[in-house]
Amino acid sequence: MGLKNSRAGNYPEWYQNVISEASMAENSSSPGCMVIKPWGYGIWERIRDVFDEKIKETDHENCYFPMFIPLSFFQKEAEHVDGFAKEMAVVTHSRLAMKDGKLTPEGKLEEPLIVRPTSEAIIADSFSKWVKSYRDLPVLVNQWANVVRWEMRPRLFLRTREFLWQEGHTAHASAAEAEEETKRMLEAYRDLCENTLAMPVLVGRKPEHEKFPGAVETYCVEAMMQDGKALQAGTSHFLGQNFAKAANISFVNKNNESEFAYTTSWGVSTRLIGGVIMTHADDEGMVVPPKIAPYQVVIVPVIKKAEDTDAVMAYINKLITALKTQLPFGEKIRIKLDKRNKAPVDMFWDWTRKGAPVVCEIGMRDAEGGKVMVKERLKLGTPEGKQIIEAEAFVSGIARRLEDIQAAMFAKAKDRLMHNIRTDIKTPEEFAKYFEASNVWIEDGKPGKVAFVRGKWSGDPASEELLKAMKITIRCIPFDQSGTEGVCLLTGKPATTDVIYARSY
Repeated sequence: MGLKNSRAGNYPEWYQNVISEASMAENSSSPGCMVIKPWGYGIWERIRDVFDEKIKETDHENCYFPMFIPLSFFQKEAEHVDGFAKEMAVVTHSRLAMKDGKLTPEGKLEEPLIVRPTSEAIIADSFSKWVKSYRDLPVLVNQWANVVRWEMRPRLFLRTREFLWQEGHTAHASAAEAEEETKRMLEAYRDLCENTLAMPVLVGRKPEHEKFPGAVETYCVEAMMQDGKALQAGTSHFLGQNFAKAANISFVNKNNESEFAYTTSWGVSTRLIGGVIMTHADDEGMVVPPKIAPYQVVIVPVIKKAEDTDAVMAYINKLITALKTQLPFGEKIRIKLDKRNKAPVDMFWDWTRKGAPVVCEIGMRDAEGGKVMVKERLKLGTPEGKQIIEAEAFVSGIARRLEDIQAAMFAKAKDRLMHNIRTDIKTPEEFAKYFEASNVWIEDGKPGKVAFVRGKWSGDPASEELLKAMKITIRCIPFDQSGTEGVCLLTGKPATTDVIYARSY
């Protein structure tokens, strides 16, 4: 019953198969865009809800800013606009008119409008109106929105012309306070990835050539996918006074002197769903961590005789009522009763493809005996993956079961990450030979063919061209530097900085 393509056979096609068979998303008739279907959007809603609570716990407030941004706002910050220029969608006309049977743009705008690729420019304009005194600081806001970047090589969830995200923006009275905010939200992203998505990450700082356009420092969380490639799962930017100077976000400080504020921005997007897929899915389809599963328990009725319907459904409804008293992860359990007019085996495989954590099949024999047939997605195909247990025991143990599944998923992914960071490569020759090979699916618990290398980097600007030629990137400069001396794996020059090298999405 496996997917058409396996991870080992054709990883890119396997990824597309997972999304299709789980009915998570599909390519839209609008080129480069995607339709996020209910199961995929349900996962995004869970990610959004969990992180939105974290945002509010850290004193940020949600708001909303326009998606149309005057071109002049971007021109104030040259480095920023240069970084996004090739991805910007531009509105130049305000209406359409019918001429000779064809719709033609009319009403040319005096100033073109950019469809939001990111909101630093428009939000800085608002901050300049809100901030007058040190008493107005800090400003801590976030918005959940859509973004448009004109991607030429779209891939569902990973790169599409329109995608969903959150973007936080803050303004502070001092550089130290702004940097503290930047790192606080970086830690929030690490926590989201590891404790909610069960996706282990490496944390660090981006090198100069990989920074967000206009930022002083960019910090990131990087995850390893099952093919050994890296996925940037979230970024947090210390913007210094760059945007504040461009937009005149100035305030009178405690000494009655005027100065510019220090700003930050940080964001994650629906790209996280792509990361969850490539971290946890297998050759049977999607596997969803219980914390973000739209439904944690799915119940499939198995009714062989029409006259058994009332008895089976009464038993199921009683079971659902009991389950709703349980609180996995300290929150209300999410249950789905599948009432579709399909064969039970087909419904089971539908939910297997979707990656629902627990599926229960309940028929007349179960109702009469007070039993439940329990199937765990993570243990599919193993003796432990299919059990008939007492209903009371199932109900009382469901919270622990889901929590154990979440923990097991993280442990499995963490083990894969730890086994696939090479630290024994010490020379440019060894390094080049290692990355000559192609990425392949990493078997669980075993080193893969090509994954991450932790090694030295000299910081020499010339190394950027070497990276491009080898089609690899420096994913981050980890915070936990060894401080030892060595040789740059790109140039062969003496180096002390540890970095993570990898191919990436």
